[in-house]
Order: sequence, then C-alpha cells, then structure tokens
Amino acid sequence: MQTNKMKAKLKAGETVFGCFVRYPSATLIEVMGYQPWDFIVFDGEHGLIEPADCENMVRAAEVRGITPIVRVPTNQPHVILRFMDTGAQGLHVPWVNSAPEAEAVVRSVKYHPRGIRGLAGIRAADFAQVGTFGEYVEKANAETLVCIHIETAQAVDCLPEIATIDGLDVIFIGPTDLSHSLGVPGQPQHPTVLAAIDRIIDTVSKAKTYAVLGIMVPNAAAAQQWKARGLRYISIGLESLLSPAAKEYLRAARE
Repeated sequence: MQTNKMKAKLKAGETVFGCFVRYPSATLIEVMGYQPWDFIVFDGEHGLIEPADCENMVRAAEVRGITPIVRVPTNQPHVILRFMDTGAQGLHVPWVNSAPEAEAVVRSVKYHPRGIRGLAGIRAADFAQVGTFGEYVEKANAETLVCIHIETAQAVDCLPEIATIDGLDVIFIGPTDLSHSLGVPGQPQHPTVLAAIDRIIDTVSKAKTYAVLGIMVPNAAAAQQWKARGLRYISIGLESLLSPAAKEYLRAARE
C-alpha cells in the first residue's frame, strides 16, 4: 500500500486537482500522468471500467506518481471490495442519500476496527509478499480516501447527519445529477441548483467534520470560482479538456 500523496496534501490544507476518465485504457492514464495531476478518477459508474481494467490503470497512475481513485457504480460492499483490491487509493461513491448509506461506504472501504472490508493477499496488499497483514491493514486504513457524492435533493436535506459520519474525507457535489433531482436537468447554473450548492457549502462549513468539499467543474474559470469559495477537491472531466482544445485548434487551423 503506497502513501496517498493527494490525501496528504488535503490534510496539509492544500487544494488538489484531478480528472475523471471513463475509458478503460492504462495507456491513456500513463500519458495523462505526464501532466501534474494530483489524482485521476477512473469512472466505473458512467464508463466501461471493470476491476481488471482498473488494476492496470492503477499501475499506470503509480508509474507517474499520480494518486489513483475509482468511482464505483453502486454502494455495495462486494463491488467496492473488488475495485479497492486493485490498489486504488480512494473511492468515489455516487448517490449517497443518508447517514446510514455514508456509514456503509466507510465500512466497506476500511478494514477492522472501522470497517468490514474483506482481507486477502490481493494487489493492494502487495500480494502478501511484503510485510504482514496487520501492517497492511493499518496503512490501508490510514491512506485510503473516502469520497461520497451529494447529488440529490434528499442528500442535501440529510447532509447535516451525513457530514457527522467519521471517516469521510471528501463530500463531493455533483451539479449535473443535482440539477436533475431538482427538476432542472442539465442546468447546473440554474438558481435552484446554485441555491442548493450554497446550502451544501454552508452545512459542511458548520459541521463537525474533517471532510473537505469537492466538485466537478467544466473549466478553469469554474475551478477558480469554487476554490475561492473554499472547495479543495476540484475535478474536471477529460472531455471538458479535449473538446475546447480540439475546437480551438480546428478553428485556428482553418483560418
């Protein structure tokens, strides 16, 4: 189990920047690793990434010193187990709508005494070739990052209770799904959505929690905007980077 450099930055009060990738390609991750990302999220919810793909993508991220994080498709212990066993250093879980659901996430990611994650000689544990299981469990419990998504009206209502769950590292705002839940699908800048985000920020700022706030952004201007509001875990989708760059290149090249 490697040291989670991105989590260490968060603990030191820094802001971290990452990218979501939904394509099952270790080569793509290795190429992206030549840029100074703090983390890359392998998207197993809205992409085709399976545990076998994830394992090789984790290897590619490790080659370049990037913290590998995975978004699982659902909040189920056996699903979380298979993705975490690949060596991913953290987890995004979508659609967490209550404190019991948030508690279940933490327990699925962590080993005893905090959690119930199954223990075996898997890649995350160096295939049981280095050190003892006891040493691995202690390091894994310290290094793994737990990120839950707040992306429904129900989750916003339940956030005061959710934020009290011990073991959460990031409370992540999903503007697109939130817009859908609030009845304005695809309008993340709608006043209703922005009011809900303001409510999330206010709730977390007042809660007794070590968790930081995170969000998905469409561009650098939005990243700066939310950073100024105190959010410290900033992500962007790969497509949001590629599309503007390609369009600008084609526009300029054809002039």
